[in-house]
Amino acid sequence: MSQTLTQPLQVRGWQFIAGTIDHTLLKPEANRDQIVRLCEEAAHFGFAAVCVNPWWVGLAASVLGGSRSKVATTIGFPLGANYTTVKRFEAAEAVRLGAQELDMVMNIGALKSRDRQSVQNDIAAIAEVAHTGGAVLKVILETPLLTLEEKILGCELSLAGKADFVKTATGFFGGATVEDVSLMRGVVGDRAGVKASGGIRSAAAAQAMINAGANRLGTSSSVAIMQELGAGEFPGQ
Repeated sequence: MSQTLTQPLQVRGWQFIAGTIDHTLLKPEANRDQIVRLCEEAAHFGFAAVCVNPWWVGLAASVLGGSRSKVATTIGFPLGANYTTVKRFEAAEAVRLGAQELDMVMNIGALKSRDRQSVQNDIAAIAEVAHTGGAVLKVILETPLLTLEEKILGCELSLAGKADFVKTATGFFGGATVEDVSLMRGVVGDRAGVKASGGIRSAAAAQAMINAGANRLGTSSSVAIMQELGAGEFPGQ
């Protein structure tokens, strides 16, 4: 994570932390029962959202109907190298089936090629679909693969493309660091949210990311973090 975790943390209760969490299950082998369980846990603890692969959006929406927890799904995941038209179709289908938040992977190769216009156009196209459908767009930068300059540029292009959040990583190539979260918050200010994702497995890590500027956390360790913070067990666990 980083040595910053050893510094004093502003400690928050489990209810506050729960309200920042995207309870995540993106494993390819995840089955129906596990997705239902994920949604039931989210509703019980009051997580901000569940984050599932597109195939499971309809199921998650049906389970979470009437709950405060939203349905988030991935777009262009995990590499971001799809055609923009494909990402737009995927986004539109997800929103149609009940997704309220879209976590889109930026075109990383285009960013590294300094093709700013293509990156911005890619984001703007998905933002249009999301916002037309009343959904939120988060752009995954994949910070473990980027230089400092590229991280800053990725945030700037996300803002220009009208994204609602910038997000650190998919978790496939490394995770969030407090340094990256602080940098991203410094770039976007109050113009967008910051989601820290990848490797957040403890209450201390969650607190550190929030203190660094994250207002959303993506983790598959959500229930363990809740228990560590004193929320108790999920019924039937």
